[in-house]
Amino acid sequence: MSHKLLKKQGGFTLLELLIVIVIIGILAVLIIPNLVSGPQRARDSQRKSDLRNIKTAHETYYNDNNTYPNTTWKTDLSSGSAPYMKAVPQDPKTKTDYTYTPTCASGTCTDFSLNTTLENKSDSQATDKTTGAYTIYSANH
Repeated sequence: MSHKLLKKQGGFTLLELLIVIVIIGILAVLIIPNLVSGPQRARDSQRKSDLRNIKTAHETYYNDNNTYPNTTWKTDLSSGSAPYMKAVPQDPKTKTDYTYTPTCASGTCTDFSLNTTLENKSDSQATDKTTGAYTIYSANH
């Protein structure tokens, strides 16, 4: 009689185990790419936010001085008795400055662009999908 009880206490069948393994595999394939790209998307969001904040500081500087800052833009925005920014942000991954390109003539800068490179080159806001470039222009552009 004890022999019959042991047969009824069997474990999972091979088919049941294979089905569970396949389901776990499918879930892993769907979830892992999102986990890996999460930090990249976060840094790209930070880059876009940084450029918007820098642009706002430039526009305020323009309203006060009737010119955009020249190549000394980081000092112009973050120094003085009333700085436009406490600290000019840098790229969150490389810790390098964003690219600022003013358009100046006769000592007056009337236009500018701010550039960075996004890690997600297919980002919907990237201005160049092949390089991942993201550019913001002045209000005068």
